Amino acid sequence: MLGNFSIGDYFKVEAITWGWEFLTSEKWLNLDPNLLYVTVFSEDHETYDLWLNIIKLPQDHIIKGTRATNFWDMGQGPCGPNTEIYYDRGIKYDEKNIGIKLLQDDMENDRYIEIWNIVFSQFNNDGKNNYSDLPRRNIDTGAGLERLVAILQDVPTNFDTDLFQTIIHSCEKLTNTRYDINNYFTNESQQKNH
Repeated sequence: MLGNFSIGDYFKVEAITWGWEFLTSEKWLNLDPNLLYVTVFSEDHETYDLWLNIIKLPQDHIIKGTRATNFWDMGQGPCGPNTEIYYDRGIKYDEKNIGIKLLQDDMENDRYIEIWNIVFSQFNNDGKNNYSDLPRRNIDTGAGLERLVAILQDVPTNFDTDLFQTIIHSCEKLTNTRYDINNYFTNESQQKNH
């Protein structure tokens, strides 16, 4: 997991713009912005406006989530809304062509992959769901290294990236079974034997 923290130094504007720059800039990952979608907590109008007016993300790429999907709360202590960035891997990972409804309805899927999460800890929960403002708001971000690599290498799963293939090939030397990346799409019950 990649990530960064800020306690009182910067907040929503910086965390969102820097994350977006890292993902989309030609200097960094150079992901196609047209394939990126975000979720925001429905009551967090500031974050919604940042995505819409500062980042210039199209309105249909911003999905309003619920407290269950877009509010980080451990019951007692710092908590707050979060925003998540998803990458659309396309129709080949959406066999039934459900499309954006997968993300809107928070359905388990392999098409829209969460690659970045930014938690805006701005409240304190006293443990009885009484919320007060934190004296110093903070940021907790996380990005999935293996997920990003799978997207950049255009492979079906994290285990199909070059991060894991050397390990898998070493294991193949000890067995009669060979790992087949295409099994994700063919759903064969067994891998190839040699």
